[in-house]
Amino acid sequence: MMLKAPLLKKALPILLLLAVAGLASADATNRVFLLRAQKNFDQARKNYLADTNSTAAALALARTGFDLTDFATNETQRAEIARDGIAASRRVIEREPKSAAGHYYLAMNLGELAQAEAPSLTAYRLVHEVEREFKTAAELDVRFDHAGPARCLGLLYRDAPGWPLSVGGKTKAHEWLQRAVTLAPDYPENQLNFAEAHLKWRQREELDVVMKNLNAIWPAARTNLAGEVWERSWQDWDARRAKLLTDYQKVYPLKP
Repeated sequence: MMLKAPLLKKALPILLLLAVAGLASADATNRVFLLRAQKNFDQARKNYLADTNSTAAALALARTGFDLTDFATNETQRAEIARDGIAASRRVIEREPKSAAGHYYLAMNLGELAQAEAPSLTAYRLVHEVEREFKTAAELDVRFDHAGPARCLGLLYRDAPGWPLSVGGKTKAHEWLQRAVTLAPDYPENQLNFAEAHLKWRQREELDVVMKNLNAIWPAARTNLAGEVWERSWQDWDARRAKLLTDYQKVYPLKP
């Protein structure tokens, strides 16, 4: 509904109140996710310290540590959490060199440490290590975590600066993002990543195909990926899907 100027003036205080209420609601939701992530990480660390030889406990610490870094309030905190995940992952790899999960979560946490250290020579070196560990995970089990190694390599190549500054590259990004979609087409994250990449690269025909696929898998994904463990993912996916549609209409407006 389009508000005329006089009505808009009268409605402005109400709209502002609604906006503030919406922000408060979002903050409350994010706090719930933070508390869950912190609780899961604390429990995982407790379990790991009780048995540092447990592969399952080490992987749980690495995974929950990566999840918790999303809520870091500064880069020092991010780095501290990431180092716990890195240490736990390396512990797994020492005992099980062919653990795809070990290499995968090592790469994830190394990526967080690189973000905390950037910009620096250390961060530059870490990015190359991230690439190497994701590639190793892909060689061992590319289907792990809904084609996680392929998905993460695609994002790394899509978002990182290109040579000689870093490892980024459009061709490699397209290859790995497409591979993730091929291996796990029903996973919303894979379709969203590929769609966002096509929009960034202004590839409309390819984007239209991926958006059609995304719309097709969405209802079933809602049913299959349900429960508390998926709530935060759906908050992210819903927001990104809405933004994707908005940005699409801005870039490719309907002709009158």
